Amino acid sequence: MEDILTMSQRELKRLHIIRKAIDRRIKQKEAAELLEISQRQIRRLVKRVREKSDSGIIHRLRGRPSHNAISKAIKQRALSLCKGIYSGFNPTLASEKLFERNKIKISRETLRQWFILESVAYEKRKARPHRRWRPRKEHCGEMVQLDGSHHDWFEGRGPKCVLMGYIDDATNRAYARFYDYEGTLPAMDSFKRYALKFGLPQSVYLDRHSTYKSRKKPTIEDELLNREALSQFGRALDELGVRLIHAHSAPAKGRIERLFKTFQDRLVKEMRLEGTKNTTEGNRLLERYLPVFNKRFNVEPVSSDDLHRPLVTGADLESIFAAKTERALRKDFTVVHEGKLYQVEDNIRSDKVIVEDRLSGKRLITYKGRALRYHEIAQRPEKIPQPRKPSKPRVYESPAMDNPWRAFRLPGSHKTQISEEVFAGAL
Repeated sequence: MEDILTMSQRELKRLHIIRKAIDRRIKQKEAAELLEISQRQIRRLVKRVREKSDSGIIHRLRGRPSHNAISKAIKQRALSLCKGIYSGFNPTLASEKLFERNKIKISRETLRQWFILESVAYEKRKARPHRRWRPRKEHCGEMVQLDGSHHDWFEGRGPKCVLMGYIDDATNRAYARFYDYEGTLPAMDSFKRYALKFGLPQSVYLDRHSTYKSRKKPTIEDELLNREALSQFGRALDELGVRLIHAHSAPAKGRIERLFKTFQDRLVKEMRLEGTKNTTEGNRLLERYLPVFNKRFNVEPVSSDDLHRPLVTGADLESIFAAKTERALRKDFTVVHEGKLYQVEDNIRSDKVIVEDRLSGKRLITYKGRALRYHEIAQRPEKIPQPRKPSKPRVYESPAMDNPWRAFRLPGSHKTQISEEVFAGAL
């Protein structure tokens, strides 16, 4: 086996030409032209083949480590970290964290090759089905995609929660916040925070979740005005002049779906490293994480104009971002809402009032925008049971003999027969 030499096609070609040059069947000048190298290099190759035979044509650096090769100690440390605290990280994210936290600079491709050799498992991107491409909006704030992501964000260290996420269609700028559930008040609170930070977008693109699209039938007033019934969230955005666009499928709002997929990979592992256990700690981490994330993944819009509108000065945001429910005002000026009874103290001429549940947890009862005084009736008066009147026995009177419906049972038969005399008399 020691006499077997492994050569590439390029080396075999060089050896063939060099042998002809050594045997003087061709000149060294011709050999240089055939191999497209200099005559000086041809003389070197001829000398090496004469001294070491065929092995002289093989490059002398073959089998030797590269001068810029990564040391075994660094490789072992990087792999131990990737199998430990960075378990499940893909090569790209693992390369970033190794440099950011451990000051170990290794390229993504090098880590990928090491993962293959060491059988280190990580989640790979699945092939996506073909979809029709929709160009981005040209202006920042022209359209914002909104959705909620249900996921075990804390990986069992804390309760499950929902991440309310926003992404600008033109710039990929992301905004997100953790909540205990996906509903009207979390959607309103997250949009209010987004509007205070960036301004009001021209439109919001979201799905048909009951929080965003009402399932109720339109009222007569809605039908006369040719409009759909609005959910509480839709009503709040309508008051602010923000257009709602409802998607018919999840791929239609692919930017927010891909953002959640990225967060479920990168953000989850970031919180794992920080030991985040609840929504409060998660929101604090997002305040630091999102600026860095946006700086890296934002794209330049076609137009530099920002179409976000500032909030109107003096607007009652507490009233706008509140769940408003119309309730009947009884004749004794009481209102029933969510199983509780409230006594209205103001004297008004109306049979309907509005109950507002605000983000701060405060509950108001209003009429024509004016807050009414009220107090909760803690215990309802018990009804005095009325004694039941004794029921009279029911008297059954036998029909007269000449009643046309009197029937006579035939002897030995289960059928009945109306007498001919009675039937004839009825006619």
